[in-house]
Amino acid sequence: MTLDIALPFYGDVGYLKAAVSSVLAQHDGRWRLLVVDDGYPDPEVGRWFAAITDPRVQYQRNATNLGANGNYKRCLELISSEYFMVMGADDILLPDYVGHVLELLEQHKEVGVIQPGVEVIDESGNVIDPIVDRIKRAIRLPQGVHHGQRAATSLVRGNWSYFPSLVWNTESVQALGFRAGLHVSQDLALLIDVLCEGSDLLVMDEVVFQYRRHTASDSSIKALNGARFAEESRLMKEMATLFRSHRWYRAALAARMHITSRLHAAVLIPKAIKHRKSPWALIKHVFGS
Repeated sequence: MTLDIALPFYGDVGYLKAAVSSVLAQHDGRWRLLVVDDGYPDPEVGRWFAAITDPRVQYQRNATNLGANGNYKRCLELISSEYFMVMGADDILLPDYVGHVLELLEQHKEVGVIQPGVEVIDESGNVIDPIVDRIKRAIRLPQGVHHGQRAATSLVRGNWSYFPSLVWNTESVQALGFRAGLHVSQDLALLIDVLCEGSDLLVMDEVVFQYRRHTASDSSIKALNGARFAEESRLMKEMATLFRSHRWYRAALAARMHITSRLHAAVLIPKAIKHRKSPWALIKHVFGS
């Protein structure tokens, strides 16, 4: 069994090198790395990959910039192993990541998605524990296999998953694909779609992944100006309709309320005002339908 590691890239070259180096340092060598450069304007990227002689590392550059969602879709087209992950270009695999998840897949062949244990790091690589991640830990499902309405309800109440750390069954995801028109919530949409198709979700506690959280991220910027929440509101309305079609009425109610998303927007209102950003999109999300 081999794990395909897709790595869509457009951003900080130093973080990219650290992410790739963490893959090369895996104790278990059953992996293939697929780096898809979305046209980042720095020739250093291509030169650096040209010097890597490991045949498991494949690098390609898009002829035109596809954008985040388009590049995710391009990565999905390149997957050929039975299981894969879409790693963030600024995240880190701890040395036992591949061996740990492949062992889990051998033990739980029925699961469609694995959420391994995650710790959060800052821009400098220091382990941190901000309030958003403490909340994620508090509301996430316990270790074990979950499915159906219970898993979906938990995720739309508050998305406690870490998309770049997730391992997916390739066949189920390629049949669904990423939803069009999403930029910062495509992760939750795909996870819900996979659950609605009947796949199980395995949640594990052992920490094997480092997720980098910093204010310059795409989702952080879109959160402050309200764009993230406008997208989330549209998605939650679609999710509520989907859940009702499955007769998952508790999940539909949770999607319609999306309590933690509203609370997140409320917390950001003072920060938006401080940075001279209009808070009205955030206020609309807090009190809107």
